[in-house]
Amino acid sequence: MDFVWTSTVITILAFLILYWGLNKLAFGPLFAVMEKRRQLILDQMNTADSTRKQAEQAMLEQKAALEQARKEAYAIIEQSRTTSSKQAEDIVQTAKSEATRLKDDALKDIESEKNKAIAALRTEVGGISVKIASKIMEKQVDEKSQEQLVGQYLKEVGNK
Repeated sequence: MDFVWTSTVITILAFLILYWGLNKLAFGPLFAVMEKRRQLILDQMNTADSTRKQAEQAMLEQKAALEQARKEAYAIIEQSRTTSSKQAEDIVQTAKSEATRLKDDALKDIESEKNKAIAALRTEVGGISVKIASKIMEKQVDEKSQEQLVGQYLKEVGNK
């Protein structure tokens, strides 16, 4: 085998021309498509990452809102308990006041009836005193008997 310099030079020149042509016509557009594809994949990864972060943020906000809603619900329940306890106490206090008022009214009525009974008794005592006096006059008893009759009468009235 002979080594021919001219065919080697022509082969190298052909290779360089072919490389330059492929680089210009094939590798350039191919690498441009591959770069666009790489950029598209990077953009999609960045979008997915930001979407994931937004989803995590939204989930945290929802958890916080749910926790706030629970706290508000517990506060409302506690306020309702406090309000119902206060209303129960108010009702009991009102009932006690009403019972005291009714008791006081009853005591006033009893006192009034007692005073009426005493007034009626005095009237009756006055009438009976007149009868005693007339009986005394009829019998014409002395003062000592009269004092005994009045004392006896007062004892009877005092016992009633």
